[in-house]
Amino acid sequence: MNTPPSSPGAKRADGPSVRIGALVPLTRPGWVEAGRHLLAGLELGVREVNDAGGIVGRPLELVVRDTAADPRRAAAAVDELAGLGMAALAGEYHSVVARAAATRADALGLPYLCSSAVLDALTEQPTDRVARLSPPQSRGWQVYADFLLGAGHRRIAVAAQPSVYWASGTRILRDHLAARGGGTLIELDMSALSATAVCDALVGHRATALLLLVGHPEPAVSIVKSVRHDERLAEILIGAPAGQPEFAEWATLLGDDGAAIPFLRYLPERLGPLGARVESVLRERLAEAPSFVAFEGYDTVAVLAEVLRSHGPDRARIAASWPHVAVEGTRGRIRFSRTPGISVWQWAWPHIQVADRDPAEPDRLRILHTG
Repeated sequence: MNTPPSSPGAKRADGPSVRIGALVPLTRPGWVEAGRHLLAGLELGVREVNDAGGIVGRPLELVVRDTAADPRRAAAAVDELAGLGMAALAGEYHSVVARAAATRADALGLPYLCSSAVLDALTEQPTDRVARLSPPQSRGWQVYADFLLGAGHRRIAVAAQPSVYWASGTRILRDHLAARGGGTLIELDMSALSATAVCDALVGHRATALLLLVGHPEPAVSIVKSVRHDERLAEILIGAPAGQPEFAEWATLLGDDGAAIPFLRYLPERLGPLGARVESVLRERLAEAPSFVAFEGYDTVAVLAEVLRSHGPDRARIAASWPHVAVEGTRGRIRFSRTPGISVWQWAWPHIQVADRDPAEPDRLRILHTG
């Protein structure tokens, strides 16, 4: 989809709408800022589809439900949206929530395009009904582990809270470090440790890097502040592979302490013409630089709009269309394929970066590594 917002001569969409259900975390304890960016991308995509004539003359409509990072709430929303006659389901940021949504959508026969959740096992069993735009956690976190090894880190601590997502990330890091013949992974259980106790543990274990596998803003912000202000840990690298420092709230809460904390993001080094145009519009809508999550939202609608134009709103035909998708997105050409170990149709592969906020200019992001 590479149509400008107001294509000259485009017939305005009219008639009964084609409806897509969208799952987005818009309230706490969900990551609200990520949800706001995801929704901005989804809404911009829908607006541009309708300005260009809609889905064969019918307007595209987004029906949004707030998941608040709650898997049960998401599953209930999927039931509701399926009953309201949605042609497809889109969205979600939190991996555990997306897994609940994908499982329920699969059971109901509702095709689901997951925008921004990375957990490898998005469904327990292989399914033809679910596709995903974001790279699986195993690939992204392996790129992050390669970055750590390349920077000379061999004693790496993870401060982790109990969660399927964090446990999966820890396992990926440990296995990849072992496969590369270097690195010791030290697990710090944040259900038992305070931020101050984390500092003592890092000193005791002689760790050179600490990865934050915890919720945002807390306890992530408190841990960063404690480590940054502990003179014993002046040389330690703090990392946040899940992407917390991408968002403006991170810089607002932490100031200079939030800089030089590498994180994963899913963007190319340079955007093409479509990506650059969308970036400009999203920046205006959000009043800040759009994160990769906003681009994922836009690309979600680009894919679904093309599928709906080609195959209509029939759910079975949409689900059967994933292997035939070839859509120009903001970050490259999107195609889905089967990937070993991944239970859903997967875009292989989005661009992956390790980036951080520049200490000299915290509003500027630096690309440190690509994979």
